[in-house]
Amino acid sequence: MSVTSLWVVVEPANGTLTTTSLELLSHARTLASNVSAITWGNGASFAAQAGEYGATTLYDVGALDGSLPGVPVASAIATLVQSVGAPDAILIPTSYDGRDIAGRLSARLDRPVLTNVTGLLDEGGLVTEHPVFGGTQTVKARFTGEGPGLIVVRAKSFAGESAGGAPATVVSAPVGDTAGTGSARIANSHVEERTGPKLEDAAVVVSGGRGLGEAEKYAMIEETARLLNGAPGASRAIVDAGWVPYSYQVGQTGKTVKPTVYIACGISGATQHMVGMKGSKNIVAINKDADAPIFQIADFGIVGDVHKVLPALIEALKNRA
Repeated sequence: MSVTSLWVVVEPANGTLTTTSLELLSHARTLASNVSAITWGNGASFAAQAGEYGATTLYDVGALDGSLPGVPVASAIATLVQSVGAPDAILIPTSYDGRDIAGRLSARLDRPVLTNVTGLLDEGGLVTEHPVFGGTQTVKARFTGEGPGLIVVRAKSFAGESAGGAPATVVSAPVGDTAGTGSARIANSHVEERTGPKLEDAAVVVSGGRGLGEAEKYAMIEETARLLNGAPGASRAIVDAGWVPYSYQVGQTGKTVKPTVYIACGISGATQHMVGMKGSKNIVAINKDADAPIFQIADFGIVGDVHKVLPALIEALKNRA
């Protein structure tokens, strides 16, 4: 049977819904005629945005009063499944909160979770696509048995396009009994300091790798990104080496980016890294090794020493400014 109903967990952040949430809503409406969203906090404030991207109903869990979302949101969704019936699937963003919700919901509904999903198709029922072997192959899967499919989708898997729909109808979603599982409280929140656009949303990303030689040379990456009004990124190698924070990491175990321009500096092109950036519209690679794998997916390649190429690029950008 074809897909008829999908629910999407949409995460609030800084007064809006996250980019990944909007991507999921946008794609869900291409698969099902009945799309509902589930959020928390001040749900009514997101009704217009949720409706614009395809949701007709917005289930609001309400204020969490300092709780982490995992327990109350999973409980509310499980209660909804029992009271209004199960959709074909529940789509959840790949994020810290999203994974927590998915795991707890799996236990509540006794249903498995499909993760690392990058494609969703209607092939007489919902079919998921997953990259395996470092992204070199794609496999398909589908749920069997009774109950909704729980699907955790990676960021940038779909385009987030407005449908211009009317505001979604807001419906309260009671949390229900959480027993002793909801006792944890958020004591403090810290926002990472940064300038310029967020890595996952930037139109230009400049990433550095082990070829930079030492941590101090990463300053060239940051300056180039600043001059291009972009965001700095990094390979796993220099994140593991402690040169930059994990939040800079691009790759299968980091962030997935799809900028207009991606500049890879001193990055050889390990499969783990390329999985997170190969969807970029234009890829520029700078590496002194002409046989580096990164050149296989690059649109423009510069075979040269990154310590000479980047300073020249920085000077040219400054002169242009």
